[in-house]
Amino acid sequence: MKQRIITGIIAAAVFLPIVILGKLPFLVLIYLLGTIGLYELIRMKKLPLNSFASVISFVMLWLILIPESANGVLASAGYDKTQIIIGGVLVLLISTVLSKNRFMFDDAGFLVISVIYIGMGFYYLFETRDTNGLTYVFFALFTIWATDSGAYFIGKSMGRRKLWPEISPNKTIGGFIGGIISALVVAFLFFMFSTIDRTLIELLFMSILIAIFGQLGDLVQSAYKRHYGVKDSGKLLPGHGGILDRLDSLIFILPILHFLQIL
Repeated sequence: MKQRIITGIIAAAVFLPIVILGKLPFLVLIYLLGTIGLYELIRMKKLPLNSFASVISFVMLWLILIPESANGVLASAGYDKTQIIIGGVLVLLISTVLSKNRFMFDDAGFLVISVIYIGMGFYYLFETRDTNGLTYVFFALFTIWATDSGAYFIGKSMGRRKLWPEISPNKTIGGFIGGIISALVVAFLFFMFSTIDRTLIELLFMSILIAIFGQLGDLVQSAYKRHYGVKDSGKLLPGHGGILDRLDSLIFILPILHFLQIL
């Protein structure tokens, strides 16, 4: 626990000032985090990082992460991100043939899903900061942290029935509900003490969505790890694991909030 707290403090001391700065420093951080996230998944699958398919996957990710404000870079070349994904899929499928089955169809499918999963999550993290403002990023972060803390402590003291033991044996239904309650508290505090331009009902609704889908995002990452037989997605953050172990909820809920046109 001590190592976990120390790592958390150091990570926050590095991450939060760059989030506050925004713009290019934050975009550079987004590219770094997204690259590490994809690296963790490729390593989880035990695919060679120096292979042609892995390199193509990183290129696809970097193109997907181009922010909305710089989309003219792709448009000037006559492409959009949908075409980038389709082109990448075709190249990966060709690789399955040229590699003479050393690189399989399920490997190609894994890379495509991983690129879209990581790409859309970190893309919308930057867009939320760049378009909606710092307050919304903090609202999402604090809601997720409160959800995790509430789920842990309430689940530990009151949780009896397992939520999804096949994927994450330590999560309970009591913890799931406790996480939602904790998220509602954050919504109320933001309404009372921040300058966020939302009604209380809107914030409560957003906090419920973040709490529910954030915990589902955590379960998605747990399913990844359980399927591939690893405890943590990486070792970059001692006591926490990898980048995806810490940001799995955040990169899962932000695309959903944008797709629902809430952000």
